[in-house]
Amino acid sequence: MTGPRVSVIMLGYGAEEYLHDAVSAVLASEGVEVEVLLVDNGAAPEALALVPEDPRVRVLAPGRNLGFAGGVNHGAAYARAPFLALVNSDAVVEPSTLAALAAHLVDDGVGIAGATILLADTPDLVNSAGNPLHVLGLSWAGSMERPAAEITEVREVASASGACLMLRTTVWEDLGGFPDEFFAYVEDMELSWRCWQRGLRVEVLPHARALHHYEFSRSPLKMYLVERNRLLLLLTCHEARTLAVLALPLLGFEVAIAIVAGLQGWGAQKAKGWWWILTHVGWVRSRRALVQSTRTVPDGALTRLVTDTFDPAQTPLPSAASPLESVLRAYWKGARRIVERRRTTA
Repeated sequence: MTGPRVSVIMLGYGAEEYLHDAVSAVLASEGVEVEVLLVDNGAAPEALALVPEDPRVRVLAPGRNLGFAGGVNHGAAYARAPFLALVNSDAVVEPSTLAALAAHLVDDGVGIAGATILLADTPDLVNSAGNPLHVLGLSWAGSMERPAAEITEVREVASASGACLMLRTTVWEDLGGFPDEFFAYVEDMELSWRCWQRGLRVEVLPHARALHHYEFSRSPLKMYLVERNRLLLLLTCHEARTLAVLALPLLGFEVAIAIVAGLQGWGAQKAKGWWWILTHVGWVRSRRALVQSTRTVPDGALTRLVTDTFDPAQTPLPSAASPLESVLRAYWKGARRIVERRRTTA
């Protein structure tokens, strides 16, 4: 096998019904030389026993569940190839996917190349063709259930899906990987957004595809992490000017989401997220200082990547909230002008 060398990081946790298929698909990739760094975050022994015996597969056992962020960081520390790919343990890449992503990264202006993620059960439909960033910090699987045949061009996106993406190892190292503190959720958006802040594009390829055994779920732990990490993304990645002009809608949304959390039974988890931030102010400040000091592109040059519209299929709003969404759009229209007054670095 000849071609670019790619270190593929995959995490194992729990039953891992599709782990064998995911690893096998990576090993069958064409046009690349792969190594699989499988991080055992607490995978069932029977699942690990089914992993193909192949000298290209290395199982790493940190001894505890590091979460998605920490697990990928752990695996990346052992990577030796010039390209680093993340592939979910329930995602099956097509044979040409990794080679296509690596070829796209020959362009030094691209920071992350993402695959078009298809729903494994209905592979003619999209799971994610890049994830948007809402003005309130929310994100979701972009183009969900859109016909795959409609995705025909390379797309600039706010974030590539962590289910299958690739970047040069030097870019990963320069960005410092994921913040371990995120543990899970929103970390792919955080990494992608910092790419944009460094002047590197994030693009999704239509012809690089992976089939994802996607299951949408809500749990108290997930809602805690998603909401906490949404706020950490905003607090560390946005410039002070942006946070100032968005303060009013952000505060209003916090009140609204707290009410929703209480009604849906995860109010304690929402409060726990606030408490974590309040008790880790030092980390938030140091992280913010690092992100802001290393960026080269101001928020004003990135507003085109921010959406002010919710996806009704994934962020369903009650009918009573429709007028508020219109108000938010009008507010962002004015706020955006203020943010865009600074479109170049000082």
